[in-house]
Amino acid sequence: MQNEILVIIPTYNEIENVEKMINTVLGLDGKIDILIVDDNSPDKTGEFVKTEYSKEKRVNLIERAGKLGLGTAYIEGFKFALENNYQYILEMDCDFSHNPKDILRLLEAAEENDLVIGSRYIQGVNVVNWPLRRLILSIGASLYTRIVTGLPVKDATSGFKCFKRKVIESIELDKIHSNGYSFQIEMHYRTWKKGFKIKEIPIVFTDRIDGVSKMGKNIVKEAIFMVWKLRFPKIFGKSKK
Repeated sequence: MQNEILVIIPTYNEIENVEKMINTVLGLDGKIDILIVDDNSPDKTGEFVKTEYSKEKRVNLIERAGKLGLGTAYIEGFKFALENNYQYILEMDCDFSHNPKDILRLLEAAEENDLVIGSRYIQGVNVVNWPLRRLILSIGASLYTRIVTGLPVKDATSGFKCFKRKVIESIELDKIHSNGYSFQIEMHYRTWKKGFKIKEIPIVFTDRIDGVSKMGKNIVKEAIFMVWKLRFPKIFGKSKK
């Protein structure tokens, strides 16, 4: 059986948002399924999903042993999508910083593109409620990535996107070990180097209202180092393909 669309949503302490997010996404289109990847949230996010959506076939749940990171959560989600024959595979946050309605715009653009990125910077700066320091950091990271790697993407760290199945199939998922910003950069870079067609569409990013941000200093440091590993694989190890 060929499934159509899977939205992967990693969670860690998202009890304030997860029910509203699931119901909103399910209401967009009957072809859309959801996969929650929960990192053993102390606030019982995973348990809530398992209990409340046990009879909803369109909601899937992977419960992990601890806080293992964003990158590995998406890798597990990608593997689940491939095993279950999904054709369009999306990433998004649970905190409503990404507008669920934009999923339909990503899917529409994915009909003619292999990777569609919801971009905060393709048409000016479309970010709401971020401190100036974090905005400068995000814009700087994308610019830094373009300069070092040549990646032709304005929002290199975006976590809201849609892949066609063939893109995920082409990437050696077990060789990706990055997290946070660097995970997003690495997935974009690998997709571009393989010659897939990438398109950015404008979105408005609104910082979370409920819950706590998961961004830390180590995630930024990892991203700074990652772009050099991507650009000069012979120096740092095997080629990133």
